[in-house]
Amino acid sequence: MNPIPSPSHSAALPRLGLGIDTGGTQTRWAIATIDEKIVASGTTAGLTALQLNTLHGQTEFGQVFAGLAATAHAHGSLQSVRAGITGFGDQAHHALLQRMLTDILHLPPQAIHLSNDIEIAYLDNFQPGTGYLIYAGTGSIAALIDETGQFHRAGGRGYLLDDGGSGFWIAREALRHIWRSEDEEPGWSQHSRLAQEMFKALGGDSWDVSKNFIYHRSRGEIGTLALAVAAAAGHDETAARILKQAGAELARLGLAMCRRFGDKPMVLSGRVQELHPLIADSLRQHLPPHISLRRSVCQAHFSAARLAARQLRTL
Repeated sequence: MNPIPSPSHSAALPRLGLGIDTGGTQTRWAIATIDEKIVASGTTAGLTALQLNTLHGQTEFGQVFAGLAATAHAHGSLQSVRAGITGFGDQAHHALLQRMLTDILHLPPQAIHLSNDIEIAYLDNFQPGTGYLIYAGTGSIAALIDETGQFHRAGGRGYLLDDGGSGFWIAREALRHIWRSEDEEPGWSQHSRLAQEMFKALGGDSWDVSKNFIYHRSRGEIGTLALAVAAAAGHDETAARILKQAGAELARLGLAMCRRFGDKPMVLSGRVQELHPLIADSLRQHLPPHISLRRSVCQAHFSAARLAARQLRTL
């Protein structure tokens, strides 16, 4: 990591806030000046809070954040950080990561603000209390930050329990259908567009290839197989049905929030919506007509950088 500039040199450099939005597939970052101007942005390796449970995962976190610190220092004096981390929320994770980043970034604890990635995405789309965010990437969740700043959720329980409508869920549903169909009718997959697209993405059509991919790759890598489902959807009824069901699963999350907190506008965000129009269309069809729905290309790393820049004014 680049050395921290001396105090006399730092005074001549622009004060910077670093915004970070981690996900299972990639981590996006942006750097902003105190007037909230974005001066740099990019992507790096994906990270999730689950990695903090192992020493290897903690090392990966440290390497990514050290690299981002070096990048930031090439543009000025890094003085605040706002990070949204997927799967984050455990108090033990918070304490561990706060200590790690304090050491890596050479910043005081009050200059580092940590939350889950969905809080950042919510604030990128709504003022507190004004709507529901339905976010679908590798995982899925619906969220509300109320007027008091409290975070409420539906879903977001992880791929082992749910994550309905997410990229991982779409890929899993497709592979489940393919191998169940092969159990019932060996050779079925040779005539299935869905199976052929999936096998192309997997790198082979044997069960061993599928098994090794599913049980040895990260959930983010597995989630990318949803691209193959989308590629087949125009020619394969099963692929289209899975994408429509994904939309219904995401609608369920939004409706769960409505039952608890009343009807509010909704925003669909995350990369799943980019797979195929069937997903957003199905979501819309499963919502009452009076509930507004718009789609948003999430730029949460920019929002995080601007929040970090505002924090500079209080330090």
